[in-house]
Amino acid sequence: MKLRKTLTIMVAMLLVASLSAFAGEAKKEAPVKLKNQTNCPVMGGVIDSSIYTDIQGQRVYHCCPMCSAKLKKDPDKFFKKAAADGVLFENIQTNCPVSGEKLEDKSVYVDYEGRRIAFCCKKCRGTFNQDPQKYLSKMNPTDEKKDGHDMKKMDHDMKNMGHDGHNH
Repeated sequence: MKLRKTLTIMVAMLLVASLSAFAGEAKKEAPVKLKNQTNCPVMGGVIDSSIYTDIQGQRVYHCCPMCSAKLKKDPDKFFKKAAADGVLFENIQTNCPVSGEKLEDKSVYVDYEGRRIAFCCKKCRGTFNQDPQKYLSKMNPTDEKKDGHDMKKMDHDMKNMGHDGHNH
C-alpha cells in the first residue's frame, strides 16, 4: 500500500514536471523576421526616400514632411509598433552610445523596441541593456539638419500654395 502511494506521488510529480516543461516550450514565440521599412510609421503611406527623420541612431522615412513632428513627439510609440510589425529602420549611427567611440563595424548590436543599436564592444551592449533610455537620448543628431527636408521652406511653399495645414 505504501509503495503504491509512493509510486502514485512520483508519477504525479513527473507528470507535473513534464507539463511545466511543455508549457514553457509553448510560451516561446518564434522571433519576428525583420524587414526593411517600406511604409511611413506615422500614416502608413509608401515612403518617400527624400523625406526622413534621423532619430536615436535610426533614419526613419516618411510619406510626407508633416509626419516628422508626430514621430518626434512620441518616438517610442512608433518604434514599438515597428518592432511588433518586424520593421527594421536604417541604422545611421557613427558612434557607440555608451562609450562615444567611433564605430568601426556594427557587428555588436541589440534590437531594442524597433531600433537596431550598434556598440563598439559587448561590454557597452551590456551597459546599454541596464538602462536603455539613458543612452537613446544621446543618439539624437546634434547638428541643425535633423530631417531630410527643409521644414521652413516647406511651410513657406505650402502657404504660398494656399495650404496652411496638412490633412491625412
